[in-house]
Amino acid sequence: MNKMLVTGGAGFIGSNFVLHLLAKGSDYRIVNLDNLTYAGNIKNLDPVAQHQNYTFVQGDIRDKNLVTALFESHRFDGVIHFAAESHVDRSIEGPEVFVTTNVLGTQTLLDVALNAWKDSLDGKLFIHVSTDEVYGSLGPTEYFTEQTPLAPNSPYSASKAGADCLTRAYHTTFGLPTIITRCSNNYGPLQFPEKLIPLMIVNALHDKPLPVYGDGKNVRDWLYVRDHCSALETVLDRGKPGEVYNIGGNNEMHNIDIVKLLLEHLGKPESLITYVTDRLGHDRRYAIDASKIKAELGWEPQVTFHEGIKSTIDWYLKNRHWWQELQKRHP
Repeated sequence: MNKMLVTGGAGFIGSNFVLHLLAKGSDYRIVNLDNLTYAGNIKNLDPVAQHQNYTFVQGDIRDKNLVTALFESHRFDGVIHFAAESHVDRSIEGPEVFVTTNVLGTQTLLDVALNAWKDSLDGKLFIHVSTDEVYGSLGPTEYFTEQTPLAPNSPYSASKAGADCLTRAYHTTFGLPTIITRCSNNYGPLQFPEKLIPLMIVNALHDKPLPVYGDGKNVRDWLYVRDHCSALETVLDRGKPGEVYNIGGNNEMHNIDIVKLLLEHLGKPESLITYVTDRLGHDRRYAIDASKIKAELGWEPQVTFHEGIKSTIDWYLKNRHWWQELQKRHP
């Protein structure tokens, strides 16, 4: 497999993945389809913009004619599908775009891939990049496994669960070679500053209040984005069609502890912390059991949280122009 469609490759995880693959000198030829919504930043791909194995196309995954034309002209062997509306708060304010993009957009990609590959499915693969949020909320001692029933609690996670179900159905019904990955909370360079870690870094640098939902005791498992990229490369190389693989960082932390750690690293006072009304339907705890991908594919995270958070803070300090420009465009 070397001709690949990457959707949402100008977003946080997608751009890190494109950079990861092309930096390795691999022979993958990548077409990046991204609609460049507020969370997509074409400048994320500046290091590979002139790479001979890279092509960027601006467009919507819901545009069936466009997606079909791309398949016809590039004859893709694989799809890695990142493109999604992904911010829970925005999904509460306006669920419709989450349903149309995440569900209908995924169905469009699956349908076009199936039609393009119908003569031969050998060597083809469709990877749908999902989230642990589709599993819902956990008690204090439980862990999400690949067999955990889906129980999404926000419009965002419900739309991702819908996309998961369609991906599974296209494999079961039509034999399309699909794999679903479900990751825990990502952090690292190039993350749009609406998510917890970059938002807190940027606010702290400006001595602005750091809004923390509820009591701040919500628990998340944190995965460094470049570890996630290496996991996806492993799934691409060795994953089995029809399977689901959980990808976790083995690092559970309370949100409030993350915020305090960031303040400590930045030399800012905890008085900047401001507790705000809890988010509607806020899941209390996520925790990934990633033993399957380790046992079957030999992958496990390599970056400790201490290393990853220091690297992330350093990146935001050294790349102020990146997020300052985003703030100007999306105040």
